[in-house]
Amino acid sequence: MKTTGNTIFITGGTSGIGRGLAEAFHKLGNKVIVAGRRKALLEDVCASNPGIEGVELDINDIDDIRRVAKKLVAEYPKLNVLINNAGIMPFDDVSGSVDDEVSRRIIETNLLGPIRMTSALIEHLKSQPTATIINNTSVLAFVPLASNAVYSATKAALHSYSMSQRFMLRDTNVKVQEIAPPWVDTDLVKKSGDPRAMPLHIFIEKTMKGLETEDPEVYVDEIAPLRDNPGSREHAFVHGFNQSLAENPIPV
Repeated sequence: MKTTGNTIFITGGTSGIGRGLAEAFHKLGNKVIVAGRRKALLEDVCASNPGIEGVELDINDIDDIRRVAKKLVAEYPKLNVLINNAGIMPFDDVSGSVDDEVSRRIIETNLLGPIRMTSALIEHLKSQPTATIINNTSVLAFVPLASNAVYSATKAALHSYSMSQRFMLRDTNVKVQEIAPPWVDTDLVKKSGDPRAMPLHIFIEKTMKGLETEDPEVYVDEIAPLRDNPGSREHAFVHGFNQSLAENPIPV
């Protein structure tokens, strides 16, 4: 994508990867609007980065999504980039009873949120000379983390959705890119300084370089072996991956 001269809307843009992307695009001179549920965090992002604007949004509420989409189209008629970034990552244990309410919240945030947000803005994006949709999935779309089974499943589903969406938009001016982060040291799980987690600034730097290309998928070299996992031998690969983490678990 062209990384300058855009008007960009980012869901979940008040912390972690979302905020990192917002600030990186802002520094390049783009108009950036971030969304989140917590007003205090929105105010902090905007105060720390004059020119970034914020809008309150409950990504789990379809009526709120429609309200925000209407506001965006009216107030930012040149909006041409949507970054579906909002996500949550509660742990679960699918060897026993899974909390239905938590599972619903994960699915609504991580999968239905991007689907609904894109649906609300897609006709506007089609009306722009050029437009891009960026869906934030995860390395766990390709190698599920057993202790986050529902989260991993939503990211795999969003990856599949992105491929279908890209094909269906093939004859339009709207491009679809997917970013698939590794374990990044943010508050999505717990910001811990664990050496296995990629520092946020390094991930943002590498991802911004990737987004400058026309590549449909943007991921850091460090996850290439995991990205290449799906295949006839994936069961053993996934078992070994999760066994290694069971022996040295992620801090929670």
